[in-house]
Amino acid sequence: MDLTQGTERERIERSKKMMLWFAMISFSMAFLALISSYVISAKRPDWLQDFELPQAFLLSTIAILISSVTFYLATKAIRAEQRSMGMIWLLITLVLGLVFCYLQFEGFEQLRDSTGYYPAGDGSNVTTSMIYAIVFLHIAHLAAAIICLLVVIYNHYKQRYNAAQTLGIELAETFWHFLDFLWIALFLFFYFYRP
Repeated sequence: MDLTQGTERERIERSKKMMLWFAMISFSMAFLALISSYVISAKRPDWLQDFELPQAFLLSTIAILISSVTFYLATKAIRAEQRSMGMIWLLITLVLGLVFCYLQFEGFEQLRDSTGYYPAGDGSNVTTSMIYAIVFLHIAHLAAAIICLLVVIYNHYKQRYNAAQTLGIELAETFWHFLDFLWIALFLFFYFYRP
């Protein structure tokens, strides 16, 4: 398909979607590099062998998974011109995103309490430092997604979306689902990878 064909609006929409995909691919590469570093570091003699992932990480996984469903329902409602229902689903998604972040930090506390190690400094260990770095990077990306979601909520409140105009919400939803999938992949990796 020729990307230069179509109306100006269609070309702009295609280019914005393509830029988002390029960004998500680059984010994926950064996380793959960190996971590779994690795997290589696991061969060190000071690597923690027997530790459990904090319960809060499992709860945060459930929260982010539900938030993807609520974001999908928000988009569906907005496309069906159900404005108030769309706003309710968007606000629920926001709350779940914030719950996810809270539970991630709670997971950091539980990890510190169970292992006795901090993210950096004299009281740190390479295992927990790697987990902190990877999880915190994901939280930083989710913070960007929450900002995008706030913009979507504002634009929806200002009635800028309708059945024919949903580009902003589509982009935000795609990014949100990407981060959901990424966290689930990270969680499963941490849960099942045992060097």
